[in-house]
Amino acid sequence: MVNSELADLFADRTESGQYGYLVVSHARGALTFTGALTGQVDGPITRLAAIGDRWIFRPAYDTEDARSSTDLFDRNIRAFGHQIQATIGDLTVAVVGCGGTGSAVAEQLTRLGVRSLVLIDPDTLSAPNTTRVYGSTLADVGRLKVDVLGDHLERIHPDVHTTRINGTVLSKAVARELASADIVFGCTDDNAGRLRLSRLPYYYLVPLIDCGVQIPADDRNTITGIFGRVTTVYPGASCLICRDNIDLGLAEAEVRSAEEQRQLEKEGYAPALPGVEPAVVAFTTLVAATTVSEFLERLVGYGDTPTPTELLLFVHDRMIRANAIEPRAGHYCDRSRNLLGSDGDMYLGLNWAS
Repeated sequence: MVNSELADLFADRTESGQYGYLVVSHARGALTFTGALTGQVDGPITRLAAIGDRWIFRPAYDTEDARSSTDLFDRNIRAFGHQIQATIGDLTVAVVGCGGTGSAVAEQLTRLGVRSLVLIDPDTLSAPNTTRVYGSTLADVGRLKVDVLGDHLERIHPDVHTTRINGTVLSKAVARELASADIVFGCTDDNAGRLRLSRLPYYYLVPLIDCGVQIPADDRNTITGIFGRVTTVYPGASCLICRDNIDLGLAEAEVRSAEEQRQLEKEGYAPALPGVEPAVVAFTTLVAATTVSEFLERLVGYGDTPTPTELLLFVHDRMIRANAIEPRAGHYCDRSRNLLGSDGDMYLGLNWAS
């Protein structure tokens, strides 16, 4: 009754035509609520998300409790309880890059209980890929990576659903798909892709866990180091640019046409694009496991508070270092800025391939 009396007045006063209500309470040791929106966006509010040092996702009070797989996830539940397991099962997770690291991340998420995954990759599987891509065999060579991985994940459990996108986040149409995800895992090795992913948390409140592996080798193909990185990005934390995790020169080169890039390289106006880099399944899997562990840390909170936002793995030295670099003043990730809802057409301050 109160809502019907307030809806028209509220929508008129805000000049948005939109009205919403939320009633918050406490039940079974956790936050609960009910609410709805009317107007251009119409329907019940089914979930609340709080994204910061910890990530909280809470369903509405009348949402069915997802405990049907208690036996399957018994060991998980013994570690972090029913509520966290139910949260994991209710998430939509995007994995950008379905190669060695991305496929390992996706499989671990599936075995943890994630049931809805968006898989994004522009490539087909090659024979050398089969040494690292989970779920692949030589019989899959020539198939889309998203299909190889998607089929594999859906075989693990019948309730798993994969949305497969054969494309790149350099395309606005593909990037738009990320806005509906709850969490994005960046497992791509291109700088231009990372440049776009890095903006998602600040414009769309979609947290990002970005990861990478680097194995430099000398002219004799001898490894000189093994490095891994896992960076967690959310409002309040610094972005990938402020951490110098993106080479802006290479990011610009990656979106040029091949002909233009060759000419600029020849004239000395552009950095040369790297060739095929070394990759080994043991190290891509190690970084993937660390990445998924950071995802659990944000949901469960079993480590230090405040939690470091970046882990650097020096595998050759058997060492892990952690840091929490501050955002640069005035940058889009600066805490004093609020960009949520300010991007109406998925531009994120950048140009798009299409």
